[in-house]
Amino acid sequence: MAITQNISATYRGPGRVVRRLLDMGPREDRALAYLMAGCLMVFVAQLPRLAREAHFSGEDLDMLMGASLMAWIFIAPLLLYGLAALSHLVAKLFRGQGSHYGARLALFWALLASSPLVLLNGLVAGFIGPGIQLQVVGMLWFGVFSWFWIGGLIAAERGHR
Repeated sequence: MAITQNISATYRGPGRVVRRLLDMGPREDRALAYLMAGCLMVFVAQLPRLAREAHFSGEDLDMLMGASLMAWIFIAPLLLYGLAALSHLVAKLFRGQGSHYGARLALFWALLASSPLVLLNGLVAGFIGPGIQLQVVGMLWFGVFSWFWIGGLIAAERGHR
């Protein structure tokens, strides 16, 4: 299935999509591609907010974009690998049967699949700015991301190795 079709299918059932991705076999290159695409989407989503911040504060936009690029393309993937490992260890405490790869895939796919809402959050942050609208969209993204991640992690920990 195409990535866009998988993303839309995730909104109907994240566990089914993660199970289908796991059934394709463990491919670390695919998981890394999902992670980097998700991090790239978060970086792109930051650009409208950074442009607004630079305009109102007088800071250099290039400096803000460089810091965001460093954070989302180089540092965040390392932290997300650690978070996936931690989530797998927590799942093991609850008798999870999956693998580290399944935990990574569930987290990385949740980030990529929730990226349309991250992009919406970035647009709201850039065009409207701080306020109730940004908080609502941010909470909506966080809720959807959590649903995708937990649903995918449950599917991954039910015995796929």
